[in-house]
Amino acid sequence: MILDEYRMALRSRFASVVGRREVLNGRAKFGIFGDGKEVVQLAMAQAFQKGDWRSGYYRDQTLMFALGLLTVRQFFAQLYGDTNPSHEVQTGGRSMNNHFASRLIDAEGKWLDQTDRYNSAADLSPTASQMPRAVGLAYASLLYRQLGPTGL
Repeated sequence: MILDEYRMALRSRFASVVGRREVLNGRAKFGIFGDGKEVVQLAMAQAFQKGDWRSGYYRDQTLMFALGLLTVRQFFAQLYGDTNPSHEVQTGGRSMNNHFASRLIDAEGKWLDQTDRYNSAADLSPTASQMPRAVGLAYASLLYRQLGPTGL
């Protein structure tokens, strides 16, 4: 397990280093990366449970890698602004890189069961906007677990 965590941290750090190089060489227009935060995010991934909501911090790439919600290929699709949702599954190229979001509706327009998956609210960059939303999501998650998807 420790070696797997080390490999995940190394993979995330390498993605940050290569991503920064892509920006500095002009192949990507802008980039924010999560290097230096790998170990903390791996610990967060251990505590994160299905049904939980992540209220984003825009450097959470290691957490997303560890939860299986992001691949390195998807990370770079986001960095390059790929608008194909099958390549950039988080926001379809409509957000800055390292801003993540979970889809709540399936291809047929039906709600997905949020209690059986890892959830991520769309990231906000301003720090002051993150705490009120985190508290609201925590309370909504508690109610959703208590009342179920029908709210009865």
